[in-house]
Amino acid sequence: MLNKGLRDEESTRIENTLRILHSLTFVPKYWIFEDLSEIDGQLKNFGLSLETLIESEPNEMITLLSRCHLDWNQKEQFADVLIFLSKENQFQFTAKALALYEHIQTESATFSFGINTKITSAKVKLQ
Repeated sequence: MLNKGLRDEESTRIENTLRILHSLTFVPKYWIFEDLSEIDGQLKNFGLSLETLIESEPNEMITLLSRCHLDWNQKEQFADVLIFLSKENQFQFTAKALALYEHIQTESATFSFGINTKITSAKVKLQ
């Protein structure tokens, strides 16, 4: 387990990475190589890349994110990034985002109507 100082430092690093990933998802419909490289670079902070994200199973991705010490809110933000990356159908991460939302809803100690709404929305997108 991380001590408080390291945990705060780790949480700040994770928040900064998620903030950058969120900003990168608001790019034009047809992404250029530099945009994809920047997304890939930020994913490396979580031990992921676009390639491994595409190839990994949802449970593998969830395990990897848990090893990176993401809390429930940060996991939700990461799932939101996956949904944004899937918006223009360039990537198909909706199923992985759905698995992550469901993981958060079942494993966290509290029920969230917001997460429940995101689960429903992701299921509609998959149909």
